[in-house]
Amino acid sequence: MSKALKLPIVELPENIDKLRDEVRSFIAEERSKGTFEPQCDSWLGGFSAEFSRKLGERGWIGMTWPKKYGGHERSSLERFVVTEELLAAGAPVAAHWIADRQSGTLLLRYGTEEQRNFYLPKIAKGESYFVIGLSEPNSGSDLASLSSMATKADGGWVLNGSKLWTSGAHHSHYMIALVRTAPLNPENRHQGLSQFVVDLAAPGVTVRPIRLMTGEHHFNEVIFEDVFIPDGSLVGKVGDGWKQGMAELAYERSGPERFLSTLPLLTELLNTIQLDPDRHTKIEVGKLVARLWTLRKMSLGVAGLLEKGVTPSLMAALVKDLGTQFEKQLAETARLLVSSNPSVTSSSAFERRLAEAILHSPGFTLRGGTTEILRGIIAKEVVAK
Repeated sequence: MSKALKLPIVELPENIDKLRDEVRSFIAEERSKGTFEPQCDSWLGGFSAEFSRKLGERGWIGMTWPKKYGGHERSSLERFVVTEELLAAGAPVAAHWIADRQSGTLLLRYGTEEQRNFYLPKIAKGESYFVIGLSEPNSGSDLASLSSMATKADGGWVLNGSKLWTSGAHHSHYMIALVRTAPLNPENRHQGLSQFVVDLAAPGVTVRPIRLMTGEHHFNEVIFEDVFIPDGSLVGKVGDGWKQGMAELAYERSGPERFLSTLPLLTELLNTIQLDPDRHTKIEVGKLVARLWTLRKMSLGVAGLLEKGVTPSLMAALVKDLGTQFEKQLAETARLLVSSNPSVTSSSAFERRLAEAILHSPGFTLRGGTTEILRGIIAKEVVAK
């Protein structure tokens, strides 16, 4: 095996069980109050400002960030445990998810001191939400072809263009947008790109809904028409946007949400079959659980790399590729094992979770980079190393 594909074997410290118990107790208390019903893809579609605020009060947002920016200076493994428990419960974490997972981390790495002091404490409180500004109507997998342009003006920049598939833009306050600040150079398309924090309430910003097959609304198209962006909203350096954007994507791909989105369905599948499982059912469910356990060990390895300050681009791409395939397979196996009529309005929890997983599944291998893009990254880095 290539050395580039080796992940560290990480064991969670015993004292982390106390934190896990705290999270489970909190979730059980919220469930008993009827605060939420578990759902598949809760990190994308489960929006609750109140729930995010409660997580912020408990110090479970911005966990690894410095205390001077509102963080809690806890380890990546502790953050992994909190994330894992919230996803396993199908809890409504979409409001703060992007800001906590990647926007705040990006600002911590490339932002100015003024940006860190302004944005990070509000994110850590669960009160400020961000969206991703990468894909465009004519630039999906070929991100380097994006055409949204920021033109220099007195005291700032004027932005024109649009972004597509922006989850949660209708609820969020800011976008970190990757845009052109110089014309496209066909010889090096990665040049001339920069990142900005865009205020989604600024004049000239329009958010249009894109509804899912379920009728849910979490995707949007965001249009910019002569939007003024102050100089202080530039993230990092002019022209460094591609490098910074790739680091941001590594954070996006590295989390356990890439294989735990459909865990609420697996829970309901086990509840459904446990009374009288036949041998075939036991074997098929056993295969799923074995794959899930392997993915968890790999994801823990990625968390271990983050703990050491390593940006795990290669391994994050690998875990996402394998994880999203698993999510699709879980939905298909559940459909074949149990005779059902999947519907998001069914009285059966199994049928509701199955409907959510099936209807969301086309996006599993698209968001955060398609399978083809991920395998290209893996191949290039393995050859390079």
